[in-house]
Amino acid sequence: MANDSKNFRVESDLLGELQVPANAYYGVQTQRAINNYKISNTRMMDYPEFIIAIAYVKKAAAMANAELGELDPKIAEAICRAADEVIAGKHWDNFPVDMMQGGAGTSVNMNANEVLANLALDIMGYEKGDYQHCSPNDHVNCGQSTNDAYPTAIHYAVIRMNKGLVKSIENLVAALRVKAEEFKDAVKMGRTQLQDAVPMTSGQEFNAYANSLQQEIANIERNVKLLHEINMGATAIGTGLNAAPGYDDLCTLRLSELTGEKFEKASDMIAATPDTGAFVSYSAALKRLAVKLSKMCNDLRLMASGPRCGLHEINLPPMAPGSSIMPGKVNPVIPELMNQVCFKVIGNDTTVCFASEAGQLQLNVMEPVITECLFESMTWLVNAMDTLREKCIKGITVNAKHNLDMVKNSIGIVTALNPYIGYKNSTKIAKEAMETGKSLEEVAIEKGLLTKEQLDEMLDPKAMLEVHKKVK
Repeated sequence: MANDSKNFRVESDLLGELQVPANAYYGVQTQRAINNYKISNTRMMDYPEFIIAIAYVKKAAAMANAELGELDPKIAEAICRAADEVIAGKHWDNFPVDMMQGGAGTSVNMNANEVLANLALDIMGYEKGDYQHCSPNDHVNCGQSTNDAYPTAIHYAVIRMNKGLVKSIENLVAALRVKAEEFKDAVKMGRTQLQDAVPMTSGQEFNAYANSLQQEIANIERNVKLLHEINMGATAIGTGLNAAPGYDDLCTLRLSELTGEKFEKASDMIAATPDTGAFVSYSAALKRLAVKLSKMCNDLRLMASGPRCGLHEINLPPMAPGSSIMPGKVNPVIPELMNQVCFKVIGNDTTVCFASEAGQLQLNVMEPVITECLFESMTWLVNAMDTLREKCIKGITVNAKHNLDMVKNSIGIVTALNPYIGYKNSTKIAKEAMETGKSLEEVAIEKGLLTKEQLDEMLDPKAMLEVHKKVK
């Protein structure tokens, strides 16, 4: 017991007493969460932006309460200094709560309250746990509830993480544009429904990928704006019980000033408190990005198929031996990885939708799983896009001669003859060429439809890459 008293301190709450590590800045409610929730093995400390976000929220609340006379200026200053330490990257190991939990985020909120209270006590020269001088509930949580502080912290954490996500998309787009320029003269056969269509260049193809992903930046930025509406001051259900008059506006203003973000108070706090619509919209934007990334990686794997019995249009950088039994086989492991990450993001979006729908009455208690899904999707996407860029896109080469030979041998280029001999005659030529093995040129000349000189000009692959100019 003597050893216990040296290594632990005893704190109490509604449920009774509990030992807390003596050096920990968290307290009894965090310890209960540690004991109760061993679910995901993903903890709050694994998402530093979340820790920073909730520290900003608590600092803004302390500032507002001090200005309104609700909090002793000395205590408020200590809380603000404590928050600054956390924002600066200190004490993050004191946020060990599992991201998956019951209680609508109360454990996360109390983890932050307890850490900041004990840091403030340190600053003021008191012992950890001496909460009469700075209480997690009465002082750090003054004028707040989990139901406004927690979602506001999630909003701001997503906003912060979104900047890194957008940067990763921008970097991937830039890498695709480099390849587009590199492959601008590499003619290949375009395909629809996996059948030969009409010629294009690999440069056009990669530039199309870049443009498609560029659109996702704008879509994500549109949706992240929804997260700037917050409900600080709503307290438990949106009525503002226990918050001082004017606290909601002032806390929102201080949070905006501290973070540089333009936060706005929700126009209807009772509506805003259970509403997770902004999370649904942002998650949908992540899903849309994932769908496009996965489609692009499907294309890369298909174009790299072979090397002798597939399309073999491009070569992906060899990153790992492809088989334990087939010598010489190299698989498209990086695009495969991106596909799987995208599947996870799409699944997470489904979870967000179910969790949002499952909120009842004045609160959505499923916000922890929404939060974990959003954070996981963003983290995985950033890591996967950076890996795709560095270990795949940058090293892609094109098999230009092979691709051009396929174009010249394709039946699909008969489409270029439509304006001269009509669809019906073009169909006859294509059918006979496929049945006899003759070239399109041979069949067209035999039928007296066109001369060799006309065909050479009409079926020049490079001439098919631009807006149609009729041959005279």
